[in-house]
Amino acid sequence: MSPLLVTSKPPLFPLRFFLVLILLFSISCTNEAGYTSVDFSKIVKVNRAESRYDENTGLRVAVAAIVSPKETVVHYRELLDYLGRNLERSVFLIQRKTYGEIDELFVERQLDLGFICSGPYAAGDQKYGFEVLAAPRVNGSNFYQSYLIVHKDSRFQNLENLKGKTFAFTDPESNTGRLVPVYWLMQKRATPDTFFKKSLYTYSHDNSILAVARKLVDGAAVDGHIWEYYNRRNPFNTSKTRIIRKSESFGNPPVVASVYLSAKVKERIRQVLFSMHLNTDGKRILDKLMIDRFIAPKEAWYDPIRRMKQTLSLSEETTHANAKLKK
Repeated sequence: MSPLLVTSKPPLFPLRFFLVLILLFSISCTNEAGYTSVDFSKIVKVNRAESRYDENTGLRVAVAAIVSPKETVVHYRELLDYLGRNLERSVFLIQRKTYGEIDELFVERQLDLGFICSGPYAAGDQKYGFEVLAAPRVNGSNFYQSYLIVHKDSRFQNLENLKGKTFAFTDPESNTGRLVPVYWLMQKRATPDTFFKKSLYTYSHDNSILAVARKLVDGAAVDGHIWEYYNRRNPFNTSKTRIIRKSESFGNPPVVASVYLSAKVKERIRQVLFSMHLNTDGKRILDKLMIDRFIAPKEAWYDPIRRMKQTLSLSEETTHANAKLKK
């Protein structure tokens, strides 16, 4: 039996049909400013992890919804199979709609390992009870960027051109998919509510790319690695988009482990990941993911994210204080 046990079932409807239907409804139903939550994960059933779990019998692994649930299984199946074989453990893939739900599973001690976004790691390594083990080096770089994208045929050339338009964020806790564009808006003394006609969440970067490619939204902010991956491997949608801005660089999304996982197991996981590129089968799997190798990241790589969060927090506090003075 394969060491990877996937807890989700195949989609009930074609993703493209569901995406078009729900996005069109969300955008057309109101012209008022504000967020619309678009729940793409409703097409995939996800079961809760077991409350009681013996770490000697398996490893519960979460992969953040960087890509849609079905694509996550496709892309990470071989990697997690490899990890399970080398650790001689069954690997249980746990999927959730949001980054926040992944964080909470760590708090509830229902996860052992996670491939998470840089944003949640920079904000909550102590709060959520996980510690960094490794990070991927992608295309020779330890860093990635947020890409601001629009349709290739649009007239938009910069963020200012998107004022009064529709915009797709990926996840409320995403660094490249929300924090960065909100930070850019803050620098212009604006917020998503005041700047965009409509904004919504797609809950994965491939869904955001698809939304722009199909002109369902005017713009989106996405993980540069994901955009580059699809642009190289399957450019059907990325070829219909255009990058109009790139952010500063941030440390690549890390692999984290629960602080409750034994030190022996964590060290073994590090060994397997760090040596993966030296193994013929391991290198083949990494090549498919466009990952050069796994390395030990440095905390300083995530400081730009922490600074953005701190600046936004101070800005929000000032705004609230000024609002109270006006009353």
